[in-house]
Amino acid sequence: MQVLKFGGSSLASMAHMRRVSDLITERANNTQLTVILSAPKGVTNLLEQMISQALIGEPNPELLAQWRQRCMEFIIKDHPGLEAFINDLTQRLEQQLQGIALLQECTPRTRAKLMAIGELISVKVMQVLVDNGTQAKTPLLPVEQCISASGDYLNAQVNIRETAKLIQLWLKQSQPGLVLVPGFQASHEDGGLCLLGRNGSDYSAAVIAAAINAESCEIWTDVDGVFTADPRAVDDARLITRLNYEEAMELSHFGARILHPKTIAPLAQFGVPCRIKNSDNPDAPGTLIDAQGDISLPVKGLSSLQDMALVTVSGPGLKGVAGISARVFSSLANCNISINLITQSSSEFSISFCIEQRCVAQTKKALRSEFELELASGLIKPLQVQKNMAIISLIGDGMRQQVGLAARFFASLAQAHVNVCAMAQDSNERAVSAVINDSEAPDAITVCHENFFTHMPSIDLFLVGCGTVGRQLLEQLERQQQFLQKRNVKLRVFGIANSRQLLLSKKGIDLGQWQAKLDNAKQAYSVEAIKQFVKRQHLVNPVLVDCTSSAEIASSYQEFLNNGFHVVTPNKKANTMGWDYYQQLRETARAKHRRYLYETTVGAGLPIIDAVQGLQHAGDQLRQFGGILSGSLSYLFGLLEEGESFSQAIIQAKQKGYTEPDPRDDLSGMDVARKLLIMAREIGLPLELNDITIEPLLPPGFTDDSDSIDDFMAKLPQLDAYYQQRYQQANKQGKVLRYVAEIHDNQCQVQILELEPDHPLATIKNGENALVIQSDYYQPIPFVLRGYGAGATVTAAGIFSDIMRTLAWQQQA
Repeated sequence: MQVLKFGGSSLASMAHMRRVSDLITERANNTQLTVILSAPKGVTNLLEQMISQALIGEPNPELLAQWRQRCMEFIIKDHPGLEAFINDLTQRLEQQLQGIALLQECTPRTRAKLMAIGELISVKVMQVLVDNGTQAKTPLLPVEQCISASGDYLNAQVNIRETAKLIQLWLKQSQPGLVLVPGFQASHEDGGLCLLGRNGSDYSAAVIAAAINAESCEIWTDVDGVFTADPRAVDDARLITRLNYEEAMELSHFGARILHPKTIAPLAQFGVPCRIKNSDNPDAPGTLIDAQGDISLPVKGLSSLQDMALVTVSGPGLKGVAGISARVFSSLANCNISINLITQSSSEFSISFCIEQRCVAQTKKALRSEFELELASGLIKPLQVQKNMAIISLIGDGMRQQVGLAARFFASLAQAHVNVCAMAQDSNERAVSAVINDSEAPDAITVCHENFFTHMPSIDLFLVGCGTVGRQLLEQLERQQQFLQKRNVKLRVFGIANSRQLLLSKKGIDLGQWQAKLDNAKQAYSVEAIKQFVKRQHLVNPVLVDCTSSAEIASSYQEFLNNGFHVVTPNKKANTMGWDYYQQLRETARAKHRRYLYETTVGAGLPIIDAVQGLQHAGDQLRQFGGILSGSLSYLFGLLEEGESFSQAIIQAKQKGYTEPDPRDDLSGMDVARKLLIMAREIGLPLELNDITIEPLLPPGFTDDSDSIDDFMAKLPQLDAYYQQRYQQANKQGKVLRYVAEIHDNQCQVQILELEPDHPLATIKNGENALVIQSDYYQPIPFVLRGYGAGATVTAAGIFSDIMRTLAWQQQA
């Protein structure tokens, strides 16, 4: 015989009922079935609300009418007996509620009787539907005769061996091919109906399957089975195809809502395989729970219990005193308070445990009563209670065979910026748990799931600045989606901002349509808006990309880092502000385990910063540095070498996008000076911008802020003769002119130099950048790095490379 149980979501409407009826009828043609039914979705909740209203002396006729209307949705045409049955139930329910309101009391026995009504409706409706399909009278199992239980009337425990005798006797006498059973209820040994705990129909199915030694037990619900995490909280949660009983027990205990905590024990005790199935998707394989499980997967799932409280009993009176733990837990057991997790310090100075938060007041009362003398004498300190906690657990039977899983678990929590308040691991190494703040649970689950199951780390990107480089970056991100998929990286752009507007999207912005959406965005850019968005969406790897040249945005980097963002930028302002701010950014990034990446501030797509850092990490000491750090000026001086006039060279460079929109920004030498300052600080020189000697390409007083760009460009031919003369002078000596940034004897200069033809920088032109380093390792032949350093394409590519480097930190955290 097979046991099938259908939950309230599978019986939520008449259409659902008919679908289940068809499934039962088809299955009954081939095998004997016992079918356990829950109440239709929402019915039991309405019953509970009506009882609560009656208890305060205010029975609610509207709730009763709502309950009756909900039940009448299951009336079947040409079966007037159903309507009469519901009317009779409603009348008796109304009378009982009036009695409760009059006395303002509802005994557990009375409450159990009322709360079980919903299941009676389900079996009555299903009986009619199945009888129509099988053309036979389907019997209902008399729960009051066949299922024996004891204990709390609202959360009773079934005596399986006694129940087995009673059910088998009834089956022998009745010999049904198909039997329907109202779930959630049993007969109490002291008389009357009792309940098996909310959602206890799973438990009903398990004990009946055990009692009749069923071939299998199937629990039908509205999801495909047990998942690696709650699919409502984790989009990428995956179906677990097979679990063993112990793994299922752990998942159930630590919050996997698909299973009732008491369900697995009788199935495991009597070796009955259980399969979780989806009544909306009956062809899906579901999840099989049996003795073997799937040994190929060491970790099966993540679960979370929220609305918990962490209670700590501590003090010198605990150390070396036998029986203290027993007194703690006995006092709670006497109050029917369940403990979900226990941990004790190795010094025996404290015991911590987790309970449901609703039990805090009762727990404190019980412990204060038990330890009244010890508390008064100071042997035990005042109880510590931390509310709003959650237990996050990693579960799998193969964890004991694989080294490092617990370390990865806690590293993942650190990566999510989650503080662990307590931890525990069972002796079988089947589960490792951490107690954390409730508000941090979504982030913890998301990161742990990425690291253990999807292996698809995320990049949650926010771009500020949609100019030439920012636009090119978005185009590259759109083109690189296939590359990212191959790398198993989930990169989504959640925010794009310009100087006026901020576009945010919960699902990620469509990079093919971002411009139109940004133009229509109503929200103004603010750091706070982005921070709050990240918190609301529980994004765990946010990356700010600043493609502006704004000093104001650069000054906000520390705030972003403090709030868990990586920062990637080609903006040179932050690294060339005061030395103190420069240091603070790096200290904050280290403290918060975030990356502050700025490779493109010096060499655009050329990895100059990375090369210098690599040498220093290897223990090298830089002695002298020279470089051409401006692609626009590299292009300009290359044209001058070819005989082009100074003014025409600038016009061509501007037309090709090598210069800034206002070429004076390049010709002032300040841009190169900022890059040189960044290089100087990289090698440890605590310099400021005004410490750098700058030779601008424009003579003093040649232009001022009142000149428009067009006015400035019109003046440029005045400098043609001067630069022609300088080039001719250099040429006579067999040299070339280059605009060079140098560090020598801890001094920094930016100037036009005449270089010998064999100098490593002499051939740098056409937009190339280059650096020449002499160090302890590289002398007398220097380390030379050259390549294109100008243009939006290579700059955006360098930014993209830095964005991808945030993943390396994520995996190390």
